[in-house]
Amino acid sequence: MPDRKLTSIVSYPERGIGGNNRYRGNCSSKLVEDLISFFKPSEICDYMCGSGTTKAAADNCKIKSNIYDLHSGFDILNCDIPERPEFVFWHPPYWDIIVYSDVMYKASDVMSKFGYDPIKHDLSRIQDWNKFVEVMNYAMMKQYSALQKGGRMAVLMGDIKKKGKLYSMISEIIKPGTLENIIIKAQHNCFSDNISYSGHFIPILHEYVMIVRKDNPLIFPILFSKKQNSDIRDIPGATWRDVVAAVLEEKTEAVPLSYLYEQLAEHKKAKQNKWWKEKIRQTLQYNPAYFVHTERGMWKLSRTTA
Repeated sequence: MPDRKLTSIVSYPERGIGGNNRYRGNCSSKLVEDLISFFKPSEICDYMCGSGTTKAAADNCKIKSNIYDLHSGFDILNCDIPERPEFVFWHPPYWDIIVYSDVMYKASDVMSKFGYDPIKHDLSRIQDWNKFVEVMNYAMMKQYSALQKGGRMAVLMGDIKKKGKLYSMISEIIKPGTLENIIIKAQHNCFSDNISYSGHFIPILHEYVMIVRKDNPLIFPILFSKKQNSDIRDIPGATWRDVVAAVLEEKTEAVPLSYLYEQLAEHKKAKQNKWWKEKIRQTLQYNPAYFVHTERGMWKLSRTTA
């Protein structure tokens, strides 16, 4: 067993022995060893084992491992999980950043040996982010459901940046059971380290290890993210200044008070205040740094502060 201390921030500049360092996306065996050392499971399961890092870590810690992968005849989406695991380590693809089927291994070899096309079931080949999240969460719940009572899942995942937008796995992955720990793992020797980025791009130099525990096998809490559009005119917390500014920000020219009244009349901000028209006028008059009175009854947003 390693003598390293597991903390909320971990870093492994030297990846350790185990797995194939040419298999892109492969994590350090030291992380898995530290998880085993801390939680002390009698065996560990990995249903997307890649090049076998989990087995190498388990062997080093002298515990049993059960490892599977799409390239070796196990499809997490369609195969039954053989065990009732005590501890699962899962390192899913980071969306389509690294494609595995027919890149890291030959799809034709899998088809001839196991009778299915891995390309059709490969999470890294899902092009739509929302679909990827849906499939990722299905796989997450499938593995969690298989856990025995008191069992744990440790999920290693990262964030993805594309065209100025962040796609966050830790934010959108479903979190069943007891959320026990989130560990920050520093990344080293990344493919992107040799890329020079232009503009306002902040390189991602970390990953997350989320650990959930199954305290109750039948009924358990689930934490998940929900996306929805919100209207600033209907949400709590938005001030009158910010609501009026948001309405005016949609216009480049000055607008009459009647336009502001029309834009707010049917929304909660107005309906919760009997004197809402007066409040709009007061907001405009009391905030000259933000609102410009161009002529009688006409207002626009000051673009110098917008």
